[in-house]
Amino acid sequence: MIELDFYFSQDDLLTGFRSGGHAGAGEYGHDIVCSAVSALTIGCINSLESLTQAGFDLDAAKDGGFVEISLKPESAEDHDAQLLLKSLELSITQIAESYPENIRIRHIERKNYGR
Repeated sequence: MIELDFYFSQDDLLTGFRSGGHAGAGEYGHDIVCSAVSALTIGCINSLESLTQAGFDLDAAKDGGFVEISLKPESAEDHDAQLLLKSLELSITQIAESYPENIRIRHIERKNYGR
């Protein structure tokens, strides 16, 4: 199962996400749920890096299966970064509605984020 956590500030701003695990919806290399989540998360990270001025920290496993990104507190209000993260959240939520046995989503408030 893919476990995807979306992080929020006390001000309800998306501050990052963590994705880990494998969907188990098909054979390795043919798992459409894993492929979709991977494409969306990697696309979001690449877009944050290329299309915004937002600073962030990134941690990822070299062999896949885990990625975590955290906006730097001074970038949390960046409009473009918020739009990209909200788009990711919307897309992943829609996939999870179709494949609830393969994706679990949590929303986690980061207390004292940026303070």
